Amino acid sequence: MRVGKDLVAAAATPLVLGILAEGESYGYAILQRIAELSNGELRWNDGMLYPLLHRLERLGHVDSSWDSSHPGRPRKQYRLSDAGAAALAEQSAQWDVVSAALRSVRVLRAAGNGLA
Repeated sequence: MRVGKDLVAAAATPLVLGILAEGESYGYAILQRIAELSNGELRWNDGMLYPLLHRLERLGHVDSSWDSSHPGRPRKQYRLSDAGAAALAEQSAQWDVVSAALRSVRVLRAAGNGLA
């Protein structure tokens, strides 16, 4: 199944904030976690993730620092800020409302088709 661009864009911020709520991470690991959480249905690339991370930094929802403690080149580590945790809570509540409405529509549609 292909998830539409509009839905991916709408879910991007709470998804990334939620991943960072699990603990600090770097870009490639965030991309891998998105694929894992979606059972491979969402495949983001660098061009989708890094502009979002930069925007979240500008908004104060994410903090970052360079980590050179591992072999290879330094990685930029991202972590959720207090403002980001508050934004995640707000956006999660909004998604709960949308999800409940979608579930209700499916139940009503199924009942109308004699499937419930």
